[in-house]
Amino acid sequence: MSKVIVDGFGGDNAPAEVLKGCRMAMDELGASILLVGDEGKLRAAAQETGVSLEGMELLHAPDVLTMEDDPTDIRRAKRESSMAVGLRALAEGKGDAFVSGGNTGALAVGATLYVKRMAGVKRAALATAVPCDGGCYLLLDAGANAECRPEMLAQFGVMGSVYMERVMGIQKPRVGLVNVGAEEHKGGETQRAAYQLLKEAPVHFVGNVEARDIPAGAADVCVCDGFTGNVVLKLTEGLAQSLMGKVKGLFLASPVTKLAALALRGGIRELKTQMDYSEYGGAPLMGIARPVIKAHGSSNAKAFKNAIRQAVTFVESGANGEMERQLAQTAAE
Repeated sequence: MSKVIVDGFGGDNAPAEVLKGCRMAMDELGASILLVGDEGKLRAAAQETGVSLEGMELLHAPDVLTMEDDPTDIRRAKRESSMAVGLRALAEGKGDAFVSGGNTGALAVGATLYVKRMAGVKRAALATAVPCDGGCYLLLDAGANAECRPEMLAQFGVMGSVYMERVMGIQKPRVGLVNVGAEEHKGGETQRAAYQLLKEAPVHFVGNVEARDIPAGAADVCVCDGFTGNVVLKLTEGLAQSLMGKVKGLFLASPVTKLAALALRGGIRELKTQMDYSEYGGAPLMGIARPVIKAHGSSNAKAFKNAIRQAVTFVESGANGEMERQLAQTAAE
């Protein structure tokens, strides 16, 4: 079983929920864990929450990089933070993958600085699995790069395609370019140039996809710049929460609707599970030489467990090696 390095102080609910998630991953998945953070505080938190540290390796890191810190602090001021120490441990081969629910910008900077990008990769992209009709789609970039050049978008398409096939088990994943219209000539200069590059890339490119068609499963991989991707992601999250709240309000409106809710509870539970982002774990930072997973900042124990599961699957799928092969092939053509 691959060893996963986990940032013990990354996220709003750290270290308690991180500890619980690591314990669940070890007990339920058989995962091997190297937990990074202030060892004294981790042991105290484990005792307070009743979490056993048996079989879990600890790597001491005296500092914490917060959500308010500047991302570049990971290079100097917060060099001894749990995130920085964990990323260096990954680069040194002390583990096979890294999981953190901490500062997204710092994670991208630190992964690029310490672990390095794969050969030929222009920029790393944050790739998020988003629920949709029939399952989920991979959105990248979801926020790491506000502006992208056409060749970066084409690389995102290749990496996303390999990830969906190798890690998520989707055969011949459909790759779409997020745009304001389905026609080939739509969008700005960047989108039009990216369209041509994706047509020539070793992926199943299905053309432009409009935002309204994304939730219906128009593509398995939706490619865009990080600004657009983050807007799509936040709008989807907000809309899902709003709709679920309205459904709950409708079912609680009267005794009759409460009975209806009781009759439909199986379907409602299934819908909630389908729309639950924690089921998919975290967002891989695509293009980094070793797997790095960004868990949601508000992750609970279940979400951290699933992020660790995702990291193990990523490592054992050999996806990174296949991405490098396909990117090298594309560059040579």
